[in-house]
Amino acid sequence: MNKKERLLPFVLTVCIAAADQLIKIWISANITQNTIGYRLFDGDFLRIIHVRNNAVAFSMGTGLPDIVRLLLFIIVPLVFIGYLIFYVIRSDEFSPFQRWLIGGAAGGGLGNLIDRVFRSSWVIDYIDVKFYGLFGMERFPTFNLADSSIVVCGILLIITFLYSLRGKHE
Repeated sequence: MNKKERLLPFVLTVCIAAADQLIKIWISANITQNTIGYRLFDGDFLRIIHVRNNAVAFSMGTGLPDIVRLLLFIIVPLVFIGYLIFYVIRSDEFSPFQRWLIGGAAGGGLGNLIDRVFRSSWVIDYIDVKFYGLFGMERFPTFNLADSSIVVCGILLIITFLYSLRGKHE
């Protein structure tokens, strides 16, 4: 695999991080914090809102001291994303599709990391979906494009790893 093929999936990293930041800039400029800006699909299924989250998924870590949040939410992810990109570029063990998935997940991580560095340690979330009481939740926790990219690419990446392991054991 040549250098261009190794680096090309990280164009997706930049595109996702940039799109995430542009949407967050638009949300901040057009929707007052803690309000609903738009209601889509039957008026309540999907809402575009403006909330700020100084923790991680499902608001885990809200009460942690600032120094711990700095370490866990900025420094560790920065080192991890940097190492991941370096490793994937140098390694031959990933398929082209897996490289694109890693690029997508890294883009999501970078999008949220940019928020944490340049927005006083909080992340803008804006996608609010009705969950119809599943798992005791009327609404799914609010999320953003970066979160979606991390989750979707991460799940697909795990599936590709499991599929490739299955093929090696048959």
